[in-house]
Amino acid sequence: MLDLEKTLENLDINADWIGLRQVYETTTHRIFRDGKPQSNGRKINHGVMVEVMVNGQIGYCATNHLNQSAIQQAAEIAQQQAEKASKWSIFKFNTDIRPPAKGSYQSPITESANLVHPQELNDLLVQICHRLRVSDKVVKATAMAGISDISSHFVSSNGANIQQQFSLVETDYAAIAQDGNIIQKRSDNGMLARCYQAGKDVFNPEITLNRVQQIGEEAVELVFAQDCPNMTTTLVLAPDQMMLQIHESVGHPLEIDRILGDERNYAGSSFVKLSDFGTLAYGSPLMNITFDPTVKGEFASYGYDDAGLKAEKQYLIKDGILLRGLGSLESQQRSNIQGVANFRSSSWNRPSIDRMANLNLESGNSSFHEIISAIEFGVYMKSNRSWSIDDYRNKFQFGCEYAQLIENGKITKTLRNPNYRGVTQHFWHNLIYVGNESTREFYGTPYCGKGEPNQAIRVGHASPVCAFKDIQVFGC
Repeated sequence: MLDLEKTLENLDINADWIGLRQVYETTTHRIFRDGKPQSNGRKINHGVMVEVMVNGQIGYCATNHLNQSAIQQAAEIAQQQAEKASKWSIFKFNTDIRPPAKGSYQSPITESANLVHPQELNDLLVQICHRLRVSDKVVKATAMAGISDISSHFVSSNGANIQQQFSLVETDYAAIAQDGNIIQKRSDNGMLARCYQAGKDVFNPEITLNRVQQIGEEAVELVFAQDCPNMTTTLVLAPDQMMLQIHESVGHPLEIDRILGDERNYAGSSFVKLSDFGTLAYGSPLMNITFDPTVKGEFASYGYDDAGLKAEKQYLIKDGILLRGLGSLESQQRSNIQGVANFRSSSWNRPSIDRMANLNLESGNSSFHEIISAIEFGVYMKSNRSWSIDDYRNKFQFGCEYAQLIENGKITKTLRNPNYRGVTQHFWHNLIYVGNESTREFYGTPYCGKGEPNQAIRVGHASPVCAFKDIQVFGC
C-alpha cells in the first residue's frame, strides 16, 4: 500500500485543498450450474483518486501507478481541470465540503469469509445445486458466492485521515422449474438480494441447505399454480420486495444531485422539488424512512463517506413527511437542503457522487399474523423479479417471483406471475400496516447504477412486512 500521508506531504501543487483516496479491493467469485463449475476467478483492484480544489472547483484524476511521480502528475492534471472548470462554474464551493475528519471503521465480523477453504466452499455450492433439484421438474440449479475485502484510506491537506476496512459477502441461489411450456424461477429472496457485511458464518451448511430446499420446492409449486388475478386489492409485500420498492420509489427520487439535474441526461430526474423538503406528505403517517450506515452487518454500512463526513442515522421521511434528502456536503451547499453522509464512489477510479447507502423503513407495531388476519381479501408477494419506473421515479410497475392469495384473514393458495403497479406518492399514502421488528429483514444489492461514467455501487435496505390498500395487481 502506498504511504498516502508521505505522498500528500511531498506533492508540489498550488491549490486550495488536495485529497488522496486509496482503495485496495480483492474479489473472488465462484459460480456453479447444476453442480458443475462455471466461473472461478479472483480480481485485485488498486489505485488512487486525486482531488484538487482551485477557485471553488474540484478537478479529479485517478491512477493505478502507485509512486510519487505518478501521483504528482495526476495532481497536476486535476489542478488543470479545476482551473478550467472555474471559468465556467455555476457554483463556487469552499473547503467546508471536505471536513478534516479523523477516524476508522471495520466491518463487524468474527471470522473472514476468506477463511473458508476454497474446496470447502466449492463443495457447498455443489451441494446447494443438488439440494435445489427437489424433483425432475427443476431443470436448472445455480449457486454463486462472492467474497470481497476492501481497504480504503483517505487523507487531505486540511488534516483528514480516515481508514476503513470492509468484508463483504454476496450469495445467489436459484432454481428454474418447468412443466410443459410453463417455466418459473425461484431464488433466494430475489437476484443477489442476500448481500451483507459478513464473515464465514454466511456459509453455514445446515442453515443454507435447509433454505435452498425450500427454494426448489417453491419453484416446482409455482409451475402448478394459477396466475395472479387482475384486480385492485390489498397488497402485502415481504421485506425482500420492499427492498426494491424503497430503492426505486424513495431512494432515487431523494438524491439531491438528481433533483438538481445532474442525472437528467442519463438516469432521469425526480418528481421531488427542492421546495418539497419539510412540507411534502410523501406517504401515510406510518411511513418512516431512515438513512443509516451504522447498522451492523448491513451491506452499505461505513464510518465516514468519501468527503470525510461521519455517518449517522438520519430520518429522511418521518411520520410521512419529507424532511431531508440524499445529498452530500456538495449538494447541501448547492441546494441549501439538509442531507446526509452519502458522498460515495464505486472504486478508486470514479469521483464520488450522491448515493444511497443503507436506506431503511423503520418497524411499526403489527405482527405478521395481525396484518394477514386484518385483510379480508388480498395478495402477498415476495422476491423481486422485474422492475420498471419512469424518468421522474413516479409511475412504476414491479413483478415478483412468488405470491399467495389472502382470503378471510388467512393465506390460502399460491399464485404465479404476480405484478403490481402504482404512482409513488399515491402508493405510499396507501400504506396501512407496517410490521413490527419480528417481521423486519435486511438485504442488499451490489449493482445500483448511476453516474457518467457509470458506477455500480453497493446498497443495503431493511424493511418489515408492509400492507397497502387499493393497489392494482395483475398476472402476465
